[in-house]
Amino acid sequence: MFDSVSYTALNSALDGLALRQRAIAENVANINTPGYHAKKVAFEAELARAVTDGSGATTASVARSLEPTRTDGNNVNLDEETLLNVDTQLRYQLATQAVDGTFSSVRTAMRTN
Repeated sequence: MFDSVSYTALNSALDGLALRQRAIAENVANINTPGYHAKKVAFEAELARAVTDGSGATTASVARSLEPTRTDGNNVNLDEETLLNVDTQLRYQLATQAVDGTFSSVRTAMRTN
């Protein structure tokens, strides 16, 4: 059960979302740092491929944003980071509920046997 593709994919998604949250926090913390380039975390496309391939395991990657910069060389967009943070939090909650559902099923099975 814990080596299933869906369980592995959920854990990969949680790792990627946690990394994205750290990148968002760092971006917001550096919003006024001249020359700072925002970090972006991508894992969804690779996760989809991993699920299709039957493994479900993937690793998120961090890259520098190529968005245009302001006059100070910084390219952090607070509106974008705020929306991405809300989206990431909701996805994380959904994934943790799915993992919790898996553990609930195991707990129920253990109690009935």
